[in-house]
Amino acid sequence: VQLQASGGGLVQAGGSLRLSCAASGRSFRDYYVGWFRQAPGKEREFVAAIKWNSRHTTYGDSVKGRFTISRDNAENTVNLQMNSLKPEDTAVYYCAAGRSIITSTQRMSSQYDYWGQGTQVTVSS
Repeated sequence: VQLQASGGGLVQAGGSLRLSCAASGRSFRDYYVGWFRQAPGKEREFVAAIKWNSRHTTYGDSVKGRFTISRDNAENTVNLQMNSLKPEDTAVYYCAAGRSIITSTQRMSSQYDYWGQGTQVTVSS
């Protein structure tokens, strides 16, 4: 599975961005698809994940209530709608996919097999 993340950019605090993760070579069916982010000097942080088949979603505490992860069957993409953005949301955002993931491990980056190239999100104050 090859993943392509897109949609990053520069936005003012309080604004919104929509990230997309497109898969080529295989459907997301039977996969967990997650978003992680990494800011300079910080560890990679779990943002959100969706189980493609059930649409079950999980969010990191820092984005809960502001970000929404969803799937688009027709486009075979997973989207991350980010609202009420804060300067602390500034990071490189990565999408990832894995099949051998269960509910208790979906926040762990090591469980994901495939990674996109990352897209920069910068939120100015």
